[in-house]
Amino acid sequence: MSALWEPSPRERERRQVRARLTRRRVAQGSIATLVVVGGIAAAVLLSPGWPRVRATFFDSFHARESLPAIVDGFWINVKMFLIAEPIILVLGLAIAVARSSRSPLLVPLRGLAIVYTDVVRGIPTLLLVFLFAFGMPELGLAGLPDGAFFWATVALVVSYSAYVAEVFRSGIESVHPSQWLSAEALALSRGQALRHVVVPQAVRRVVPPLLNDFVSLQKDTALVASVSIFDALFTARDYANYNFNYTPYVVVACFFVAMTVPLARLCDALAARIARRERAGAR
Repeated sequence: MSALWEPSPRERERRQVRARLTRRRVAQGSIATLVVVGGIAAAVLLSPGWPRVRATFFDSFHARESLPAIVDGFWINVKMFLIAEPIILVLGLAIAVARSSRSPLLVPLRGLAIVYTDVVRGIPTLLLVFLFAFGMPELGLAGLPDGAFFWATVALVVSYSAYVAEVFRSGIESVHPSQWLSAEALALSRGQALRHVVVPQAVRRVVPPLLNDFVSLQKDTALVASVSIFDALFTARDYANYNFNYTPYVVVACFFVAMTVPLARLCDALAARIARRERAGAR
C-alpha cells in the first residue's frame, strides 16, 4: 500500500508564507476599517448638534410608538412588490421577445414594443404613479378597480417592465449567433429557437441585473406614499407631522435596508457564480 502524499518542505514553507501574508492583510484591513469608522463616529457623536439630531431622528420612544403602524404599512409595500414582480418578469420578457422578432407580420408589434420602452423609460416613475393613480380612475373603465393601490401597482409594472425588457433583450442579443445557426440546422423555426435555445440561455445570463432591478423596485414601492396610500413611508410621515419627530423615517429606512441588502448580496453571489462557471468553461 502506497504511503499517503505529504507536501514537501518547500511547499509547507510556501503555505506558511501565504498564511502569514493573509493574516497581515486581514489585520491591516481591520485596523484601517476601525480607524475610518471610528473617525466618522467620533466626528458625528462629538459634533455640537448631535444631541438635537439624536432626539429628532433616533428617539427610542417614538420608534416604539410608531413601529406597529409602520409594520402594517410596510406589509403594503411588500404586497405591492410581490404582486408586481412576476407580472413585470412576464411582461418584460414578452416585450423583449417582440423586439427580437423578425417576422414581417410582427412589424407593428415590434414597433409598438420599441415605442413602449423608449417612452416609458423617459418618464419618471413618480410621474407615472401620479398619472395612473389619479388619471386612470377618471376613465371609469368597466371591470377594473379604481383604487389607488391597484393603479399605483400598475404604474410600477409599466415602468419596470420597460427596463426589464431591455435587460432581457440584452441577454438575448448576447447569445452567440452559432446558437441560432445550430437551431436552424435542427430545422427549428425562429420562434422555436427563441423558446428552446436562446431565451433559456439569455435568462441565466441576466439574473444578476434582474435582481438589481427588483432591489430598486422594492425601494420604489415607497413612491406610492405620494398618492396617499398608507404604506410605511406615508405612515411615518403622518406620525412625524403629528409628533414633530422624524424617528419613524429612520425606522422605515431600516425596514427597507433589511429587505434590500439580502437581495443585493444574493445578486453578488449569483454574479460571482456565473463568472466562475464562465471561467471554468473557457478553460
